Amino acid sequence: MARISEPLIVGRVIGDVLDSFIPSIKICVTYNNDKQVCKGLELHPSSVTTKPRVEIQGGDMRSFFTLVMTDPDVPGPSDPYLREHLHWIVTDIPGTTEATFGREVVSYEIPKPNIGIHRYVFVLFRQKHRQSINPPSSRDHFNTRSFAAENDLGLPVAAVYFNAQRETAARRR
Repeated sequence: MARISEPLIVGRVIGDVLDSFIPSIKICVTYNNDKQVCKGLELHPSSVTTKPRVEIQGGDMRSFFTLVMTDPDVPGPSDPYLREHLHWIVTDIPGTTEATFGREVVSYEIPKPNIGIHRYVFVLFRQKHRQSINPPSSRDHFNTRSFAAENDLGLPVAAVYFNAQRETAARRR
């Protein structure tokens, strides 16, 4: 599982968004049934307009998970002064299932990068039990580490990310 975290280190997800952790669960994030999120692959914003399917592989039905999706590069990667921007939170996801079985605390917001290449990070935390998660007051200036600490979630158990940049009219065709 250690090799799984290499793209997170290279892509500065570990450092900018997360502390170093050892992945113990696998998540599979797929848009439109064919575009899988992995290793910082680039996806076009026009292909990520609907919620992805997020499957948890390796948990058990007695475990519950919280999923967070965030963009640490807002408004642009060279000056991300709004870091991080929250795109989605789902809690109480039973292990071995997918995010649709959980409770959506913050609704999915479509990625809309304006300047530069943005990273969109999916982070999975194992909950100690079913619990109420305190939703943040704003999507801007979100902090994944603080959110995890405030909700007693500990270190992540899995994370993946993709890159996206603004599409020109020609690229959308």
